Amino acid sequence: MPFSATSDHVKHQQVAPLGLLTMDSAKELGHQVDEHLQTLYKSLEDQICQEADSSFMIDSSFPRFQNGDAKGVINQSVRGLDLYLLTDVGNYNCHYKMYGQEVPMSPDDHFADLKRAIQAIGGKAHRITVIMPNMYGARQHRRSYRESLDCAVALQELQNMGVSSILTFDAHDPRVQNAVPLMGFDNVMPSYQVLKTLLKHVPDICLEKEHFMVVSPDEGAISRNVFYASILGVDMGMYYKRRDYSKIVNGRNPIVAHEFLGSDIAGKDVLVYDDMIASGDSMLDIAYDLNKRGARRVFAGCTYALFTEGIERFNEAVEKGVLAGVLSTNLTYRRPELLAAPWYYEVDVSKYVAYFIASMNHNMSVNTLLDPHQKIRDLIDAHKKGQLEQMNLF
Repeated sequence: MPFSATSDHVKHQQVAPLGLLTMDSAKELGHQVDEHLQTLYKSLEDQICQEADSSFMIDSSFPRFQNGDAKGVINQSVRGLDLYLLTDVGNYNCHYKMYGQEVPMSPDDHFADLKRAIQAIGGKAHRITVIMPNMYGARQHRRSYRESLDCAVALQELQNMGVSSILTFDAHDPRVQNAVPLMGFDNVMPSYQVLKTLLKHVPDICLEKEHFMVVSPDEGAISRNVFYASILGVDMGMYYKRRDYSKIVNGRNPIVAHEFLGSDIAGKDVLVYDDMIASGDSMLDIAYDLNKRGARRVFAGCTYALFTEGIERFNEAVEKGVLAGVLSTNLTYRRPELLAAPWYYEVDVSKYVAYFIASMNHNMSVNTLLDPHQKIRDLIDAHKKGQLEQMNLF
């Protein structure tokens, strides 16, 4: 918990009454966050200036005209509120009618609706913070030749519209914040939540150097996996991708082969963590290669489980014993068949988001949320002693 109802409340009063505006794309996560906020603020009700109402959610709608045009409507007053706008630009399960046809919403549509919400607020809010776990345009994070830089331009656009801060999770390339150096930008890693979920679903796992290893799927994910390896005190290996730069397939240069660099993994459980699983080609190639190298069990982890080509090949890999499980967060839309898969372990980050909002709403430091070293150490110690249930984690 980032703060408690003590005398510290004198130094940490609310910036302004809290409001949570959840876009249609993130309603499921928004309701979970709202429930945690209600519980948290009720425990602090005597210490804060805002009463804990039944809900912090702001009533809004984004109706569409038959030709595809849209507008944003805020159905209640937001004057003076500390507003948090939650959106999931990757939710392809949202649809609208255009010329009588059912059209799935693209990231462009979701980002346009976010801007409509800010326009509808009309400058009346005390402060606007955008919570966009899966950053819009983040996969196009650097320019080669004549290419657009969508994410950087989008951030600048939000800044110009009056957004004071951005909260995202596991940005594909966090250096994109350099496009808006004067705007608040927090890139959060759900490392503690991932390890907690792994220990919950795989209680027999041994996180010792002799029995466990972390592997980075490519050079871009090294920092994520170095953190896991360092905090757990285990070895880390990595793969680098050899690509065919003479052609482009599905927007990228196809991977020719994965080359492994690292110590012997025979007999060890392995965690391979990346920011997202899109088609899953890379993760499956790595899982099969690790299996050939004698890995005991391979666990794939990611912050965003997109599975753009379905989960059939993952089902096959699990049946063959190549893959033991997949961990991913609830920060973006997940296919129903993925949620039903016995090998999928959901990492719930809603409480983490709620604590982050509460801390910002009280102008409190978020260092303890951004740096979970001590919480992870306590988690590992409790696992070694068989005391996880006593920590009331699950």
